Amino acid sequence: MSAWAASIDERPAAPAPPERAPGVNDFSCTIATANGTGSASANALLVRAVFRMGVPVSGKNLLPSNIQGMPTWYEIRVNGDGHTARTGRCHLMAAMNAQTFPQDVAAVAPGGYVLYDATAVPSYRWERDDVGFLGVPLSLLVGEVSEDPRQRVLLRNVAYVGALSALLAVDPTVVAAALSERFAGRPELEQANQRAFELGFDHAESRVDCPLPFHVAPAHGTAGAVLMDGNTSTAIGCLYAGATVAAWYPITPSTSVMDRFGELCARYRRVPDVQPADALGGGPAGAGDLDTPAGQRDNYLIVQAEDELAAIGMVVGANWNGARAFTATSGPGLSLMGELLGLAYYAEIPAVVFDVQRSGPSTGMPTRTQQADLLEAAYASHGDTKHLLLFPADPKECFDFAVVAFDAAERFQTPVLVLSDFDIGMNDWVVPRLQWDDRFQPDRGRVLSRGDLASMERYFRYAPWDDEHVAARTLPGVDPKGAYFTRGSGHDSLGDYTEAPQRYQEVVDRLAAKHAAATGHLPEPLVEHHGGARVGVITLGSADAAVREAVEELAGRGVPVDYLRVRSFPFHAAVADFLRAHDRCIVVEQNRDGQLRSLLVAEAAAAPDRLGSVRCYGGLPVTVPDVVDGILLELGR
Repeated sequence: MSAWAASIDERPAAPAPPERAPGVNDFSCTIATANGTGSASANALLVRAVFRMGVPVSGKNLLPSNIQGMPTWYEIRVNGDGHTARTGRCHLMAAMNAQTFPQDVAAVAPGGYVLYDATAVPSYRWERDDVGFLGVPLSLLVGEVSEDPRQRVLLRNVAYVGALSALLAVDPTVVAAALSERFAGRPELEQANQRAFELGFDHAESRVDCPLPFHVAPAHGTAGAVLMDGNTSTAIGCLYAGATVAAWYPITPSTSVMDRFGELCARYRRVPDVQPADALGGGPAGAGDLDTPAGQRDNYLIVQAEDELAAIGMVVGANWNGARAFTATSGPGLSLMGELLGLAYYAEIPAVVFDVQRSGPSTGMPTRTQQADLLEAAYASHGDTKHLLLFPADPKECFDFAVVAFDAAERFQTPVLVLSDFDIGMNDWVVPRLQWDDRFQPDRGRVLSRGDLASMERYFRYAPWDDEHVAARTLPGVDPKGAYFTRGSGHDSLGDYTEAPQRYQEVVDRLAAKHAAATGHLPEPLVEHHGGARVGVITLGSADAAVREAVEELAGRGVPVDYLRVRSFPFHAAVADFLRAHDRCIVVEQNRDGQLRSLLVAEAAAAPDRLGSVRCYGGLPVTVPDVVDGILLELGR
């Protein structure tokens, strides 16, 4: 028996913590509806109101990929300490879907409550006596607001938000203000929705002892914070980083990156058109785009390509021409992009790809979250190809890392892939307000000007190189002296075609050295030490919130562990240092095959026998109990 195994056996088992009762600013609520009923905006309204009351909150969409009719759930966690991960507990269930009503009732924790539409389920047989049932005739109430059946469905959503607001002491004036913002300029819709909210609120308040024992109380926990999703913050980061070209093919869950980027460009990337009126072939200025106002022109280009192959080709071509260009995709799209990512790697052309991961393989589950593209992204393309990767953990890092990605791509003349996931990209997170330094100057890397070329006897594309193994590039049209043949075929350090082994190896060895040199320009891992712990926990991306809370819970149960979150690849030296400093490290990730663990073994010299694995890959965001139980199991507790 190893010394490590013996030390585990000699320790007492970690006691299970007592079930913590929900309380003020500390509870979880689930809303069960059907997809396509318009509930998403109503659910977001409730989360926004809690946030505006100063209380940290998170909302998780657990939805199917079909257009309409299938069950969907929205989990809300309110926690004054700022914890936002899923807990696996439901204290209040808004059971609005008759199809899933029994299982929704079964999911409520003892002592919890079920809010239901008494119009829709008037005769349900209650099979639990440890849960309170609160019936509100929501469908009947909204009948007095509208006679339109479709609008009644939508208004019922706002009515249950009203009932939940009464039960949870959510300030109705905050919700009313949010409704006014949402329906600004549409007074009839605003009035109808305000009335539906009031009906739900008043009915619950008049018939139930409100608020419930657990509820929301105004606080100051969101000062200096914003509530936003990762795809929106990614688009903002691209704008601030100076991106002007984007090519894409729609794919869930990345599509809203391009939607938001297009909206931002329409607002901030249009400039006065000073061309003559006939400059566009006799038409008025700006007539090239029906959406562009007269007298302005678009200083950006967004292309919806015919497929992902075309999209990455356009991105590589635009970067080769000197633009900052990117695409957004998910796993299936990334698979199609492999060949051209290999071309960009070997020909040394910048490119930025945002991979909002979803469950695979193949089509998989498009609206479920996973971290299963790590190996695909790290080695995308055939042959010896290796890419720079960034792993944001929340929307703020999506913003920050977007800027890092464009700088790194141009500095090292190589593709950079940013891997978020459905949870980060399409759910709302409370994060610190985005910060920007107006002194920012893009790092364009080694780009030769006409003056630089004039002082050179002859220009070679891949020689000489600097201390980071990067050779200077030129942009088309600067000067004939800077012309070169862009080769995806075998070439030597001078850019000439070759199949000579030594000359070919010199180039690919330099690419490997360049990849390693980029480490110093990528985000370092975040490391937390806890009192001489002998066990380390390693994770990445959206698992961070659950793992951090799990680390706290383990400490409270007498199991101290250190914590490291990987934020980039290739790995910093600090990752290897962390591995060596602990008797055992446990990798927590959201995929079946332990892909981060495999990368650590292959690229950070981690000893496999000292590297445990906790894997959560069912498609839903990982819960705190998932992590705690998994770590204890790995430790033999």
